[in-house]
Amino acid sequence: MSEETRPGVARSYTSARRHPWVLGKLGDWTMPFGPYTPAQLVVLGGGAFVLIQTFSWWSWAGPVPVVAWLVSVWAVRGAQIAGQNPFTAILGVLVVLTRHSAGRIGGRTARDKQHSYFGGQFIIEPARAATPAAAAPAG
Repeated sequence: MSEETRPGVARSYTSARRHPWVLGKLGDWTMPFGPYTPAQLVVLGGGAFVLIQTFSWWSWAGPVPVVAWLVSVWAVRGAQIAGQNPFTAILGVLVVLTRHSAGRIGGRTARDKQHSYFGGQFIIEPARAATPAAAAPAG
C-alpha cells in the first residue's frame, strides 16, 4: 500500500490516561501491592493511626481488626461518589457549604445595591379653575 492511499491515524491521549492519579508508582517500580489511589492511602494511614491508638480496645480480637482494615483499604480502590473520586466530592460539598448564599457575579460576592434616597422636590399647587374651551370657528 502506498503512502498516498494509507489512511491517516490520529491518536490523542489525555494526561489522565498517560499519568493516572495513583501514588506509589515511579517508572517501572511500584510499591508492594500498589499503586494506591489517594482514597486508599487515607484509609491506610487513618486506619493505622486508629488501630494503634485503640490497641487496648481490640487486642482481645486478635488479627481480625487488622484484616478488616486491610480489606477496607482494598475495597476503596475504586470508590466513587456520584461518579467522582471521594476527595473531589467532599471538596465540592465544602465549597457549596462555604460559599455565599447570594452567589457570585464576576468572581465577587453578589450584593444588593445600596439604598439611595430620592433627592427631588415637588410642589403642591391649588387646582386652577377650569376654563371653557375656545369655541371652534364655524366654517
